Amino acid sequence: MKKGIKGLIKMVGPLALVTIMSSLLVGCSDSGSSGEGDDKVTEIRVVTANHPWTEAIEKELSAFEKETGIKVKIDSYFEDQLTQKTSVEFASHSDDIDVVMFRPLQDGKMFHKNGYFASLNDYAKKDNFTEDFIPAALGSVKAGDELFGLPLVTETEVLYYRKDLLEKAGLDVPKTLEELEDAAKILHDPENGIAGFVARGKRAAAVTQFSSFLYGFGGDFIENDKSVIATPEAIEAFEYYGNLLKNYGPKGTLNMSWPEAMAVFTQGKAAFYTDASSLFSNATDPSKSQVADKVGFAPFPAGPDGAHPYNVTSWALGIGANSNKKDAAWEFIHWALSKEMVEKLQAEGNPGARISVWNSPEGTAMFPEDLAAAIAANGKADGKPYDRPLVINVGKARDTIGDVIIAAQQGKDVKAAAEKADKAFQELLDKENK
Repeated sequence: MKKGIKGLIKMVGPLALVTIMSSLLVGCSDSGSSGEGDDKVTEIRVVTANHPWTEAIEKELSAFEKETGIKVKIDSYFEDQLTQKTSVEFASHSDDIDVVMFRPLQDGKMFHKNGYFASLNDYAKKDNFTEDFIPAALGSVKAGDELFGLPLVTETEVLYYRKDLLEKAGLDVPKTLEELEDAAKILHDPENGIAGFVARGKRAAAVTQFSSFLYGFGGDFIENDKSVIATPEAIEAFEYYGNLLKNYGPKGTLNMSWPEAMAVFTQGKAAFYTDASSLFSNATDPSKSQVADKVGFAPFPAGPDGAHPYNVTSWALGIGANSNKKDAAWEFIHWALSKEMVEKLQAEGNPGARISVWNSPEGTAMFPEDLAAAIAANGKADGKPYDRPLVINVGKARDTIGDVIIAAQQGKDVKAAAEKADKAFQELLDKENK
């Protein structure tokens, strides 16, 4: 384990560290754990986020406990508390975390680099457990060929559109970014309060939804530890996204994260909107949307380099590197992520990563038919397993790249802004790779 207590003090602060360490000592004293070398593991500890998936799986635990004789102790925390709590426990060499729920794109790189996870390669190979998982979602929990987690909750970027406006104008649903721009231009009608397109334009918040545009133009954030956000492909993507919002967007996009952009769309003031599939109910719930019965969904449009939407794992399960109960921990993960359980929990609104579930009527029953088809199509595309740079300091990286998105919307020199951001981003990468 490479990261020590000094690093954690810097990360979470001394007061928080004292508080967490105190609770850790209490937790260790009454864990009642029995080593994997013992005859029978009778209890495992699963550390999770306060999340709908946790609430759903807790209702099913009695079946697992009856089948295996292993009691599951769930400890749940808010997202930031979860990161702090698990970081401190892992760094202190605690063996008290058997299964951990984590955010691969926010904490995964740091946790893996610090050696907090057990490898799942041998477990997953036993019955080809991962062959039914969306490949891009699996990519979110891999480092090279090493599998350090398994996808739990997934999302992808899709195109939201107004069916009535396209029908009235005689337009087909755009399949490419070129067609999207043409349709947005036709439908842009500011005099009647309709913007052709809306999406996130606010600095860091825009980066995740810009990523699918970047990939579609053949760009990326990092290649071989080098920043590539100032390549011709990336600059073209920045210019396209910025122009789309500048020319056909509503006023105020510079300050729009998803709630503001979604509000424009659900108030009937935009023809097209791109964002995460997981937000769909905001657009289709009549209590939240004035155009609930007019919303359609489509796969993310292909760019000049093809269709490469992000397909990410927003939450995953892993096994603690120091757990003495790894086999029992895997038994829990194998059960929780079985096709049957994923299908059951997906029907309750927890989108998983199993291809067969997305292809089944039961797995898509609660999703609009065209949205389920769009998610399935994105899953088959050559998608990317990340919607932001895979770095430790994710927040700073997003701010840096977000500066270029801002410049593009303001009609400034995008190439100059990208080159400035490229230099700053490379310095961040060099610092992290030392």
